[in-house]
Amino acid sequence: MRKTRCLAALLAFLLLFCPCAARADAPLISEWPQDLDSDAASILLLDAHSGAVILEKNADEMRPAASLTKLMTILLTLEALDAGTIRLEDEVTVSKEAAGMGGSQALLDEGGVYSVEDLLKSLIVASANDSAVALAELLSGSEAAFAERMNERAAQLDLSGTHYVNASGLPADGQHTTARDVAALSLEVLQHPTYFDYSTIWMDEIRHRNDRVTDLVNTNRLIRFYEGADGVKTGSTSEAGYCISATAERGGERFLAVILGGRTSAGRFALAQDLLSYAFDHYETKTLLHQGQVAAAQLPVENSAEKYADLAARADLSALVRKGTGEDLQLQIQAPSMLRAPLPAGEIVGEAVALYRGEAVARVPLVLMQDLPQRGYLQSVREVLRLWPPGI
Repeated sequence: MRKTRCLAALLAFLLLFCPCAARADAPLISEWPQDLDSDAASILLLDAHSGAVILEKNADEMRPAASLTKLMTILLTLEALDAGTIRLEDEVTVSKEAAGMGGSQALLDEGGVYSVEDLLKSLIVASANDSAVALAELLSGSEAAFAERMNERAAQLDLSGTHYVNASGLPADGQHTTARDVAALSLEVLQHPTYFDYSTIWMDEIRHRNDRVTDLVNTNRLIRFYEGADGVKTGSTSEAGYCISATAERGGERFLAVILGGRTSAGRFALAQDLLSYAFDHYETKTLLHQGQVAAAQLPVENSAEKYADLAARADLSALVRKGTGEDLQLQIQAPSMLRAPLPAGEIVGEAVALYRGEAVARVPLVLMQDLPQRGYLQSVREVLRLWPPGI
C-alpha cells in the first residue's frame, strides 16, 4: 500500500510539472458564413484552449498592426515580473524620449517617477505610448535595444511573419505582423494571470506630480459591452486601419478573434463581437480524457517483477467540435502491446488521439503510472525455477 501511494505521488508530481496542454492539429473546420462581414484585410477566429482554427481570411498576410504591437511589450513586462527581475512597486523615472511620445498617452511627466504598476496599467487599459517606451527603457535600457529583444522573443514563439521596430506600434518602416502571429502572441499573454488584473478595468486613473490626474478608459469597448470579454488589445493608425485582438470566456469556453485592417472603429468591434458570438453559438469543447486518467490498462511487462502496467494521459485530451456533432469525435489509443523494463514512472510510451470525422484534431502523450525496474538476478532465477517443468 505504501509503495502504491509513493508511485501515485510520483505520477502526480510528473503530471504537474510536465507540459499540460493537449497539442491541437488545428484544422480549418468551417467555411466562411454568409451572414458574417469579411471586409477587414485579415481575420482569424480560433479556440483559445486548443488553437483550433474556426475561420480565417488572409491570416498570414504581413501587415502593420498599430498598437497590437504593444502585446509584445506587455508580454515581456509580464515575463519580467514573473521572473522577479522587476516588481510592480518598482519606481521608474520617465525619460524625455518616453514623455515625448505622440498618439495615445498617459501624459507622463518628463522626469516624473511612476510605479511599474502604473505604467503597465496605463499600457494595457489606455494603450499609452509613453508608458510603453518607459517600460522598454526600464527592461532594456533603450527602445532600440528593447525592439531587438522583442524580435528575439518573436523568433522564440515562431512568429515568422512579425518584425518589430519600436515598443508602441507607431508607424515605422519594416514593422509588421500577421493575424496568425497576433493570435499566437495574444494566447501567450493570456497565460499570465496578472494581465487580467488590468485588462478588465473599464475606467481608472493615474496620478502625476502636483496631483495632476490622467483618466484611463479602456480602448477595448467589448470589455464593457460584450459578455465574457476580458482582453486583449486594440490598435489603429491610418496605415494599419482599425485592428483588434479580442477574447471572451463563457462557461469554460474561450475564443479569440483577430482583425487587422478594419475600415472603421465601430466596424472592427461589431465584427469581433459577431465572430465571438458565432464561435459560442456553434462550437463546444468535448473532453475525451482527463489529466491522469488511465487510458490503457494492464499492459503486459517483460523483464520486470511487475507483470502489468497502466498508462495515463499526461494532459486533458479535448477537442473543439461543432455543436450537435459530438458523436463524430472518437478516441484512438496508440500504445505498444507489451512494455519492456526498465522504464521510469512518467515515461512517454504512447499517445491518445482525438479523431473528428476521421481526422486527428488533438493528441496528448500517455505516460507510465509506475516504475518498472528491471528484474534482478535472483528474481530471474526464481522465475526460471518457477517455470521449470516438473520431473526434469
